[in-house]
Amino acid sequence: MTSNSLTLVGGPTAIIEYAGVRFLTDPTFDAPGSYEGGVALHKLVGPALGPDEVGDIDAVLLSHDQHPDNLDTSGRGFLARAGAVLSTPEAATRVDGVIGLSPWQSRRFGRVDVTAVPARHGPEGAEALSGTVTGFLLRAPGHPVVYVSGDNASVDVVAAIVARGGGVGVAVLFTGAANVGRFGDADLTLNARTAVEAARVLGDAVIIPVHAEGWHHFSETRERLVREFVYAGLDGRLRVPVHGEPLPF
Repeated sequence: MTSNSLTLVGGPTAIIEYAGVRFLTDPTFDAPGSYEGGVALHKLVGPALGPDEVGDIDAVLLSHDQHPDNLDTSGRGFLARAGAVLSTPEAATRVDGVIGLSPWQSRRFGRVDVTAVPARHGPEGAEALSGTVTGFLLRAPGHPVVYVSGDNASVDVVAAIVARGGGVGVAVLFTGAANVGRFGDADLTLNARTAVEAARVLGDAVIIPVHAEGWHHFSETRERLVREFVYAGLDGRLRVPVHGEPLPF
């Protein structure tokens, strides 16, 4: 069987090698700096690997294009190098070459079926300000199903995905409790507590946290996340990636 692994580049950016296909999540390759706009975002840590070091990528899995912590300037430049870029239908209207998938639409790469799944970037009704985002399911014969959450903050959404999509073997959860104050104390991504709730909903799935460090608006540390899993008795399912090192799964 082809080996599977995840290599954390930084923030939400990871190389996923799965069933012989190489995916990259949310490309962010810029050096530390600030991004002005409706809400200023501040990048604190650069990537473990640059765009010339990640190798050939068959498809980018882009949660959304509208926020620089998921697609920064260098990340936008990288998109043309990938074999394909999958994201939301809205992203396809804004970024040349993006293939827009509505929830539960699929594309095949080699032996891998990639299916877009729902995600909600904040509390209920957040779409009006945060915009549309997506997650992904990866399936291939003889390999565990992989769920990539994207910037999803809702445990109910995770439960709905499991109910419709079936069991998940590996869950790549975007955590960090992203919060820019737009919705008060309601976070834009999973926090430590809701990540534990999502893990319970996901049954026996291995949990790999990304999007947990490197930006000022990530309001919880990865250490807090690990402690929450320990206190919940779920740390045996948690696999914390080291920047730049392949994590087999």
